[in-house]
Amino acid sequence: MRLTHVGGPTLLVEVDGWRLLTDPTFDAPGRRYDFGWGTSSRKLTGPALSVTQLGRLDAVLLSHDHHGDNLDDAGRAMLATAETVVTTFVGASRLSHAGLVEPDRVVGLGPWSTTVLEAPGRPPLEITATPCRHGPPLSRRVVGDVVGFAVGRSGQAGRCLWISGDTVLFPGVREAAERLAVDTAVLHLGGVRFPVTGPLRYTMNARDVVSLCRMLAPRIVIPVHYEGWAHFREGRAAAERVLDRAPDSTARRVRWLDPGVPTEIGPAPPG
Repeated sequence: MRLTHVGGPTLLVEVDGWRLLTDPTFDAPGRRYDFGWGTSSRKLTGPALSVTQLGRLDAVLLSHDHHGDNLDDAGRAMLATAETVVTTFVGASRLSHAGLVEPDRVVGLGPWSTTVLEAPGRPPLEITATPCRHGPPLSRRVVGDVVGFAVGRSGQAGRCLWISGDTVLFPGVREAAERLAVDTAVLHLGGVRFPVTGPLRYTMNARDVVSLCRMLAPRIVIPVHYEGWAHFREGRAAAERVLDRAPDSTARRVRWLDPGVPTEIGPAPPG
């Protein structure tokens, strides 16, 4: 498997001949985006790669479509270039009704529902949606539906790639830790907060990673969604300080990706 961090939550995943992209964000920096209910944020940095540099995309794994830090204008425009878009049920409806993706190319999933990507000459790839709560208790009506994704070979036992999506650490994430055998965990961090809601957080922070790794025991942890936006309150430097002090069972698992640089993730050793 090869992973390339484009920026924010956007990650190119190349595995078994498949090319997947998570949460496309390709706008230039500088603009302020309205997230609704009095919340907004400014984009501070641009992507490490342009849309044209990405090449062919088999699928976009879109955790949610309604926040600009996970799907901005340039990201919305490039959805039509992917063979398949996998997102939430409501997101699939919005994208198809807006004419951004043809209805037969967008798949809506709820937590623990699954779709399979198939193509000649490549092993089928199973995509399973996992639970997210993008904020404090009872916030779903405000922040909307979000999912994560577990990616693995269809019909085969083995450990998967898990992309957490924008979520706090809540019982649904703990359920995912119990149900999934995770090799590589791509975790959305940033400790997102907004002035209008004070101390309330809308994504995980590094302390949550330490707690989650005790349950999940992944071989590798890849942080994303920690830089590039004003509402990300815990950047890489702050997260690294926490993770460097974590027990070795967590600290040694973390791999920070250099933006725009493809990184090979080798197979787990036998046994």
